[in-house]
Amino acid sequence: MGLNKSTGNMYDFITNTWNAVKGECYHDCTYCYMKRWGKLNPVRLDEKEFKTDLVKDNFIFVGSSCDMFANDIPKEWIIKILDYCSKFDNKYFFQTKNPYNIRRILPANSSVCVTLETNIYYPEIMGNSPNPMSRVEQMIYIRHPLYITIEPIMDFDLFDFIAMIRRCAPVQVNIGADSGNNNLPEPSKKKLLRLIEELKKFTTIHKKSNLKRLLI
Repeated sequence: MGLNKSTGNMYDFITNTWNAVKGECYHDCTYCYMKRWGKLNPVRLDEKEFKTDLVKDNFIFVGSSCDMFANDIPKEWIIKILDYCSKFDNKYFFQTKNPYNIRRILPANSSVCVTLETNIYYPEIMGNSPNPMSRVEQMIYIRHPLYITIEPIMDFDLFDFIAMIRRCAPVQVNIGADSGNNNLPEPSKKKLLRLIEELKKFTTIHKKSNLKRLLI
C-alpha cells in the first residue's frame, strides 16, 4: 500500500498514513470499523512496506489500520518499524489502546495518542483491550506529546472520567461518536456537553463531525 494520503477527519494535522502491520487486530472490539470488511487475515508484518519512501516533512500516522502495540505483536516488529521511521525526517503519530507496549524509545519527533472511549470497563464491547484505568496508569510514563481520542464515546462517570483525562495532561482530546450503528451505551446530551465544558478548562477539544448526532 505504501505511503497513503490521509483522508480522515479526526486528525487534520496528519498528512499521510503508513501501515506495516496488517491483518486482524488482537483487541477485537465489537465496534471496530475494520469489521465492516468481514473477517480479516491473521496479523502479519508486511515486509514490502519497508521499501516505501516516507519522504520528509510529513506528519505520518503509523499503524492506522491495526494496533501495532497490541500484545500479540512481536517486539521485533515494533523495533523494525520504529527504526525505519527514524531514517526519515518526518513527524510521526502512534495510536494505541495498549500504552504499556508504547513505552519504548520512539523517534524523537513522535506524538502518542491513546484511545479512552470511557472510564467504564465494558469487556463485552472492548474485547481484549486493556481496561481504561490500566491504560491511564501507563500513559503517565509517556514522554512525548500526548493525545487522547474518545471514540466511539460511551457512557461514562462524569467526574471520574474528567479526573482520568486530566491526570494524563493531553495536549488535545478528540471526541467522536459511533458511526457504525453498534448499539453502544452512549451518554446523554447533557452529560456530553458537561464533559466538553470541563475538558476545555485544561486542554484543546476537537469534535469529530459524527458527534453532532449526540448533541441534537
